[in-house]
Amino acid sequence: MEKIALFYGSSTGNTEGVAFQIQREFGLENVKLFNVERAKAADAEPFEYLIFGLSTWGFGDFQDDFYYFLSELDQMNLKGKKVALFGLGDQDSYPETFANGLGLLYERIRDKGCSIYGFTATDFYHFIESKAVENDHFVGLVLDQDNQSGQSSVRIKHWVEQVKTAFGMN
Repeated sequence: MEKIALFYGSSTGNTEGVAFQIQREFGLENVKLFNVERAKAADAEPFEYLIFGLSTWGFGDFQDDFYYFLSELDQMNLKGKKVALFGLGDQDSYPETFANGLGLLYERIRDKGCSIYGFTATDFYHFIESKAVENDHFVGLVLDQDNQSGQSSVRIKHWVEQVKTAFGMN
């Protein structure tokens, strides 16, 4: 049985592709994927570990499907859950709002009684501002598939190892 529920929202397929990569890194048998377009709050209940992933759209907004999923997210009981987050953004086109969707998601769940893991360094990214930064770290894995896609596989691999340790899966 899967140990991790991974909820993702994807408009162009980039976030979905990253969700598949993360699933492979954890092991297919360990992660159940939920597209937020069809997901419900109850889907999270049987899982101790949750991952949420989305891209940032426009000038720092949630991805469309994720925006509509927020009412389900608000109903989720996250108390005691271990959570990790990932987000996609475009640092060249939107340097003032890079990966803001991830930051908005973090703000929405951080006070819901869960523990959030998987913070990553902001080094080697080039942006001006991001709501996804707290204490000089991103609040999860941040990927730029538009400008740094060649670095994504390594970033995913390192992040999954970090999250596995935090989730006690090593």
